[in-house]
Amino acid sequence: MKRKLADFNIVFIVFVLSIASFIVYVCYRASVSPNKIFSLNILTLMAGLLFESFRLSRKLSYVLYALAASFTFSLLLFVPGKTERNYIFEEHLAIWPYGLLIIFALTSAIIYDKKAIARLTEGITLIQSIAIIYWVIDYGYLNIDNLFMYILLGIGLLFCLFSFMNALTYIKLSRSTRLWLSIWSSIIMLLFSIDNIIRTFSNGDIENTWAVSDSLFYGLQYFLLGVSGMYIVKNILMLIGFLPGRGTFFNAQYFRELHELKNEHVERYSEDQIYIGHVVFCILITAGLFFANYTYRFVPANIAIWIGFVLFPGILMLANFKRGRRY
Repeated sequence: MKRKLADFNIVFIVFVLSIASFIVYVCYRASVSPNKIFSLNILTLMAGLLFESFRLSRKLSYVLYALAASFTFSLLLFVPGKTERNYIFEEHLAIWPYGLLIIFALTSAIIYDKKAIARLTEGITLIQSIAIIYWVIDYGYLNIDNLFMYILLGIGLLFCLFSFMNALTYIKLSRSTRLWLSIWSSIIMLLFSIDNIIRTFSNGDIENTWAVSDSLFYGLQYFLLGVSGMYIVKNILMLIGFLPGRGTFFNAQYFRELHELKNEHVERYSEDQIYIGHVVFCILITAGLFFANYTYRFVPANIAIWIGFVLFPGILMLANFKRGRRY
């Protein structure tokens, strides 16, 4: 027994030393690489992820454990692919930081499972529906002459009308209503997240920006994208869960997991209903904000949308405070 334990300890020590040596080698190659592996973009994204992870956990040790685990798993990105004939270490090194970010965001979304689920209300779904309408109009999707696009826009319009109907009436929010509104919210936020990722990375590298104001502006976008990283991953997981996997193709396990996922969607959606007067007021404010930005182009559409997301809860809170009631 002691011999087996000693053999295990030796194997474990060799394994740890091998991993440590490989990490040192990777860091060395990253430092001498002609390409900037850890650019300010990557570091700012990671800072946002770390900030939000610490905000949720309030314990630095948890954040460091999650980061260490993610870092270790990210080394698997250096393993040659099945169809990779000519192994080029530099190519694996280039994608490694992005893989580390994704793995850390996924790890954080799993660790802070319940905390990473955004609470939803009628008001939030309403502003998301207004925002998606503005997004479609501003990006010119109405001008695309394509049957598939028309079908998607038609489905989206039905969901928007559904969210408007629930916000502007006192119809009871049934379980099925909350489920569909939650799914619709996840779809909207996924679309906005993809758009935000594309537009943030299209800014280029922060260090290549000459103006300090532009550097700060781009840096803020990358930081906020990092902050939202785990929520983006969580939204993806809450949508992908509806699809059957290879080993769960509409079998008993799939339906058990589907039931749990539905409960997760329903439970995150509040049954409380908003005062209709406040809804109308917020529609006028947010629609006016989006219309003004569409007309005069103060800021890019994606930034205007996120400004609306920030302002709307504050407006509702102020209105509720003045009215002397809570929702």
